[in-house]
Amino acid sequence: MTAPRVVTTREELAEARRTLPGRVAVVMTMGALHEGHAVLIRTAQRHADHVVVTVFVNPLQFGPNEDLDRYPRTFDADLAMCARAGADVVFAPTVDVMYPYGDPLVRVSAGPLGERLEGAHRPGHFDGVLTVVAKLLQLTRPVVAVFGEKDAQQLALVKAMVRDLDLGVEIVGVPTVREADGLALSSRNAYLSPDDRRAASALHRALSTGELQEARAVLDAEPAVTVDYLELVDDETWTEMSDGTTIARLLVAARVGTTRLIDNVSVHLGTRPVG
Repeated sequence: MTAPRVVTTREELAEARRTLPGRVAVVMTMGALHEGHAVLIRTAQRHADHVVVTVFVNPLQFGPNEDLDRYPRTFDADLAMCARAGADVVFAPTVDVMYPYGDPLVRVSAGPLGERLEGAHRPGHFDGVLTVVAKLLQLTRPVVAVFGEKDAQQLALVKAMVRDLDLGVEIVGVPTVREADGLALSSRNAYLSPDDRRAASALHRALSTGELQEARAVLDAEPAVTVDYLELVDDETWTEMSDGTTIARLLVAARVGTTRLIDNVSVHLGTRPVG
């Protein structure tokens, strides 16, 4: 197991990037890495000769009442996981390195999709996500970028940005990694108390029904879960389903205790859900 090279400045990243011949993939994270991130890194290895992992808690995507200050920061453990998973370089910039002129005057707009679902509950969130993703793509210069399907709306928006702005990067989605009871792995799971953790398993039980009303009944039966949204959308257009919809996506965002969790599954109409 070889420790990845750690770089923190743009100059160090550019120099490290020059030492990586062949195809380079990037995995973008906010740290607090878990097995789901390790799967992303291992997937990136299959698509490229070298893998760069970014570790940056992006303030642009946090609202004024969200958990930026208490977001878990576990850099030493993150480096150990990157080493085990086979990352070559870890780019861990400060806010001043990423935004040397302060809050950017120009940002990437997520458009209408960025205002629905997560975007409706977290205004401006996806503008912040796409802005930092675009910057990190420019800085790391990969041919492939790997993202998890747990953040399905984010993945859809990143794909749209790369397509619409001709960024020339292949975007690879990786199925959600789950605990034995189905709970999607998330850095925010660390906030859950034992009772909250048991209640949180209701999210995947609900999604596994593959039906909007049945899913709602499962969540309504768990008093510790407060639903922000539960929706079934066309997986291609991310709008309401039409007669031609064959693959849908069932999405949920909910608070369990003080922790906000999201999850989703792909639903092939007429069959069991996938994911």
